[in-house]
Amino acid sequence: MASPSPAPATLLAVCALLAAMALFQGARAQQLSPAYYDESCPHVYDTVRRVIQEARTADPRILANLVRLQFHDCFVNGCDGSLLLDDGPAISSEKNAAPNNNSARGFPVVDDIKAALESACPGVVSCADIVALAAEVSVELAGGPYWRVLLGRRDGTTANFDAADNLPSPTDALNVLRQKFADVGLDDTDFVALQGAHTIGRAQCRFFQDRLDNFAGTGQPDPTLDGAYLSALRQSCPATGADARLNNLDPATPDAFDNSYYHNLLRNRGLLRSDQVMLSAPEGAAASTAPIVERFAASQADFFRSFATTMIKMGNIAPLTGSMGEVRRNCRVVNRS
Repeated sequence: MASPSPAPATLLAVCALLAAMALFQGARAQQLSPAYYDESCPHVYDTVRRVIQEARTADPRILANLVRLQFHDCFVNGCDGSLLLDDGPAISSEKNAAPNNNSARGFPVVDDIKAALESACPGVVSCADIVALAAEVSVELAGGPYWRVLLGRRDGTTANFDAADNLPSPTDALNVLRQKFADVGLDDTDFVALQGAHTIGRAQCRFFQDRLDNFAGTGQPDPTLDGAYLSALRQSCPATGADARLNNLDPATPDAFDNSYYHNLLRNRGLLRSDQVMLSAPEGAAASTAPIVERFAASQADFFRSFATTMIKMGNIAPLTGSMGEVRRNCRVVNRS
């Protein structure tokens, strides 16, 4: 039996509440500015860039890791640096949630950036802003687009393990992924553009092993995988003993931020299910994400513009501003600790 329809007054009240929440979040985002630290810490960008360049020399993977940190931070409680918090008396760290555990990397580099900034400008630059700046610098150093990072976020004093456990997954179906992005205010273009960050970086075999031999419990490989690519992945990821082995997310240009990732999808060479479903999923890709994949494959400039726009948009997800939150002295612990 269908539930009774809500009264018009109830619908109006709900709509008014949603509108008020949207206005509140928009007002907080408007307090962010690229010039936020121009007087209080004028060399913040140069400091972030210097530390990342040094880290990149020792570990070329770090650029992709730092981009991913912003994604995993902003999707949980907004862009508040909560991902950086370690376990504590009142903190259940998001780092231990399944999508992050033994997967999210780059925290020591954030620590190094924070230490350098604390030396130059004590108590000024938030950890949440460091994450946002590090993502932009990393994309630029990998050959991708530049954008002016909006700054002025404050740091959260809590973590949300349960929400982190529900981050978009490499095994999610297309409709699930689209909904998870929509839940934080990001549309299909944002979704496809952000997935383009997989033009750099690596993924462990465990995140796509099922696609090679037992996709969706069928006992067969994922039918959307190119045959030659499937053979290569089976060589790299045997059925046992290789869960943590790394594979290039973009087999063509693994360390260059470009639109090769989308060309790979057109050839059925997306490494993760969450990559390939944007083009190949029968449950709606043709009417939603596939045309965007084709668009970005046709124009790297279009992809770069959309990616930069979406990174700014994602950076505006529920920031703490003004007197909200704090500026942590150590990104791993709240100040009262």
